[in-house]
Amino acid sequence: MTRFLFLFSIFILSVSSSWSDSFYEKFIQCLSLNSPPHIPVSTIVYSPSNSSYLSILESNVKNLRFSSPTTSKPLIIVTPLIDSHAQATVICCRQLGQQVRIRSGGHDYEGLSYTAGLPFVLLDLQFLRSISVDIENNSAWVEVGATIGEVYYRIAEKSPIHGFPAGLCPLVGVGGHLSGGGFGTMLRKYGLAADNIIDAHIVDVNGRILNRASMGEDLFWAIRGGGAASFGVVISWKIKLVDVPRTVTVFSIAKILDRNATKLVHKWQHIGHKLDINLFIRVVIQATSTTDGRFRNNILQLIFNSMFLGRADRLLKIMENSFPELGLKLSNCTEMSWIESVLYFSYYPEGTSIEALRDRIPQEIVYFKGASDYVKKPIPEAAWEQIWKVCLEDENSVLIMDPYGGRMNEISESQIPFPHRKGNLYSIQYFIQWEDGGVGPSERHMEWIRRLYKHMTPYVSHSPRTAYLNYRDLDLGRNDNENTTYSQAARWGLKYYKNNFRRLAIVKGEVDPYNFFAFEQSIPPLTLNEGKRATE
Repeated sequence: MTRFLFLFSIFILSVSSSWSDSFYEKFIQCLSLNSPPHIPVSTIVYSPSNSSYLSILESNVKNLRFSSPTTSKPLIIVTPLIDSHAQATVICCRQLGQQVRIRSGGHDYEGLSYTAGLPFVLLDLQFLRSISVDIENNSAWVEVGATIGEVYYRIAEKSPIHGFPAGLCPLVGVGGHLSGGGFGTMLRKYGLAADNIIDAHIVDVNGRILNRASMGEDLFWAIRGGGAASFGVVISWKIKLVDVPRTVTVFSIAKILDRNATKLVHKWQHIGHKLDINLFIRVVIQATSTTDGRFRNNILQLIFNSMFLGRADRLLKIMENSFPELGLKLSNCTEMSWIESVLYFSYYPEGTSIEALRDRIPQEIVYFKGASDYVKKPIPEAAWEQIWKVCLEDENSVLIMDPYGGRMNEISESQIPFPHRKGNLYSIQYFIQWEDGGVGPSERHMEWIRRLYKHMTPYVSHSPRTAYLNYRDLDLGRNDNENTTYSQAARWGLKYYKNNFRRLAIVKGEVDPYNFFAFEQSIPPLTLNEGKRATE
C-alpha cells in the first residue's frame, strides 16, 4: 500500500510537471503572437524553473504571512516592460482559461495581488514606473508600477510648490493605492488621491487599452476608489497636482497614556475634524515596554503626529485657540519643505536624503494584520479606558486614528465609490505586526486584533459597519468562488462601499460580465435587471 501511494504521488507530480510545461509553452506562444517582436517575451516571463522566479516573486511581498512554503505560487510571472505586454497577458490568460493576479506594489493587506486559491498567472507591473510631470498644466501621468514616494520625488524635482495628496508610506505602489482611495496628510484640504485622478489608461477584459473617453464615465467612476483590479488592468493614471507652500510645519508629541492623556484623546475627537483645513493631526496609540529592575511592563504611548501647510507661528496661534490642552510649543515644531515632510512621516531614519524616495530604499518586512473602522460619534471617556486594557493585551498593538472633515465633508458619498465622507469624525486602523512566524505567535496576534475589533462594535459606525478598502480585511467576508452572487458579496461589499456597491456591481456586469477579473473580494457582476430585483 505504501509503495502504491509513493508511485501514485510520483505519477501525480509527473502529470503536474508535464501540464505546467505544456501550459508554459502555450502561454509563451500566445504571448509572442500578441506582443511586438522587438522585445523577446522570454525576457519578461518567469516560470518556477527560472532562477529569477523566486526573487521576482518575493521582491514585492510586503507581508511575510504570504511568503511561506505553503503559500500558493503563480504558474508564471509576467513583468511587462511596455503596455502591450499587459494587453497580451490578459488576452492569453483568457484564451488559456487561467486566472490573473495584478500587482503594482504588493501592499495588499491580505496578499490578494500575488496569491490565489486556484492556479494563476501573476502580472507584476513593477517595471512600468515612468512618471511625466507637467507643471504648466498642474498634472502628471504616472505608470502604476511607480511608488507614491517616486511620484512625490518627481513632482518636487520640478516644483517646490506642487504636491499630491496621497498616502504616507512611500513604497506603496500607485496602482492599488489610488484605485482604493488613498489618503494622507492633505486629505482635509484636498481629499483623497482618487479624488484627484483626471484620466487613466486601462486594459479591459478584451485586451483593449482604454482612456477616460473610450472607457466611459461609469468605468472611470468605478476604478477611482472601487478597486480597479475587479474591472481590468490599470497601467497609468493622470493625476491633478495641488498647491503646497514652500514651508510646512510638522510636530510629534508623545505621552505615556494616563488619565490626562485619555482626556487629550477625548478632546481631539471633538475638534480634530473641525480644525483649519491646512492642519492634520492624527493620533497613534502603540504598545511599548519599560523595564523596572527585573520586570518588563507593557505600557501604551500616545503620539500626536501632525503636518500644517504653513509656518510654525501661524500653527501655534491655531493650536492655542483650538487645542491649548496639548501644550504645543515652538520647540516642538520643525519647519521644512513639503517633500521633506514625506520623509518625516515615512519613518526613515533622521538625516535620510530625499533620494531614498526615488531609489525605493526598502524598509523592514514583517508579518502583519490590519483592520479598520469609522467613528461618527465621540467615544466616551470611560470606554477609552476599557479599550486601553484590550490594547495592553498584546505587546505589538497599534491604533492609528486619522481625522476627516474639511474637504472630505464637501465631496458627495457617491462622487466616487469611496463613500466615507460627511459625518465621519475619523477613521481607525487597527494594526499588529510581529517577527516570529510560528503558528502560535501568529494565531495569538491575529486573535488579538479580532478581539479588539469585536470590542469596538458599540463605538463605531453601524448599518453597515464600514471599513476602508486599502486596509483590506478578509475577516469581513470573501467570495467563495467566481460565481459568488451580489447578495453573497454584499456582506463585505457594503462595508467598503455602502450604497455604491450596487453601482459597482452593475458596472462590473457591463465591462466584465463573465467575471474574468475575479478574486476573494472582487466586485461580482450584476445585470441591470438583477440590480432592480436586488433593491426590491
